[in-house]
Formats: sequence, C-alpha cells, structure tokens
Amino acid sequence: MKNILVINASPNQSDSYSRLLTERFVELWKRHNPNDTFIFRELGNTNIPHVNQHWVKAAFTPEDARSTEDKLAITFSDVLVNELQDADVIVLGSPMHNLSVPSTLKAYIDQVIRMGVTTSLAPGTPGSPYVGLLENKKAYLFLVRGGYGFGKGEIYEHMDFQEPYLKAILQMLGVTDVTTVKMNHTTMSEEQRSDSCTNAQAQVDALFD
Repeated sequence: MKNILVINASPNQSDSYSRLLTERFVELWKRHNPNDTFIFRELGNTNIPHVNQHWVKAAFTPEDARSTEDKLAITFSDVLVNELQDADVIVLGSPMHNLSVPSTLKAYIDQVIRMGVTTSLAPGTPGSPYVGLLENKKAYLFLVRGGYGFGKGEIYEHMDFQEPYLKAILQMLGVTDVTTVKMNHTTMSEEQRSDSCTNAQAQVDALFD
C-alpha cells in the first residue's frame, strides 16, 4: 500500500485545467490501486505563511535547543514536511504564473526546504551542491500554461521557469524520478485549448497503460 500526496496550486477551482489533470490521475490511480491512501494539500486557496526571521531562527536551531516560540514558528512547516516524508508518490498540479509558479507554491517550497531535514549541503558536488534526504519517491508534475512554445527546442524555451525550477527543487529534496504532463494554450482559441486538453488527458491515461 502506498501513500499518495496530491498538491494543487491553482487558485481556480471549477475551471482549473491543472486540477482537471490531477483529478483524472487520482481517479485512474484509485481504479488501479484501490488500497492506496491519499492526502490532499490545497495551496491555491490557502494563505501559506512566508518564511520570516522567527522561522529562520527556529529552522536553524537544533531541535533539542528550540524554545516554545521556535517550535510554534515551524509547526506548519513540520506538518508539510511530514506529509512529504510519508508520501511514496507526490502529485503536483500547477499553472504557470508569470513564467514560473504561483506564489503560494513558492511559499510552500520555502516551508519544506529544511537543511538537515529534507536536504543537505554537499559543496562541490557535480550538478548540484544539495543532497536530498527524501528517498524512494516518485513525482508526477501536471503543468499548465496559457500560451505555448515553452518546450525543449521551442521558441520560448528560455522563458520556462516552471518545469526546470520544479525539477530542480525536487532534486534538491532527493526526488529524481519525475514524470511531467504539460498542457498549453489555455488562454487561446477554443479549438487550441480543446486539442491541448484532449492531448494532456491522453498523456495521463497513458501513464496507466
């Protein structure tokens, strides 16, 4: 039995294409793995606290030396970190906002990057100075863009700070087995949007073939 953590970052509820894809994935996963358990983490409509001075002090204070104030400062971070640690599979749905990710997702990332807990420093290591501490996890990214041309070799590849960023963060955490499904054209013509949606849903279905 596996634990599946589903994270939705879109602020839209009823008309979110990234939610459409994560929901399709969850439905198919449940059909194929009825005994697995799910945890749902809502980001798009939640006020995720930003890291502040109290948080930094607490996170970098040894656990046995933390004051009551320190412990309170990272209580929410501890909850999010525990969800990640317990998950066997991480499912993340996110739109592209201003070439990157929604601010709530960035705030979430800041909450779960914890030195000595989810990642560690290894200066001089080829590729990345970070060694992730989350082991044996699989991630699925369901990424939605209003436009197009952000793919490898395409005209706006250099402006994609969504997929490369999320993959780098996952690697920083120790998650290197990552599968991405992308949907484009959500703010364009109905025909383009419909074709992209159909294609993305087919990609989700293909994950279970």
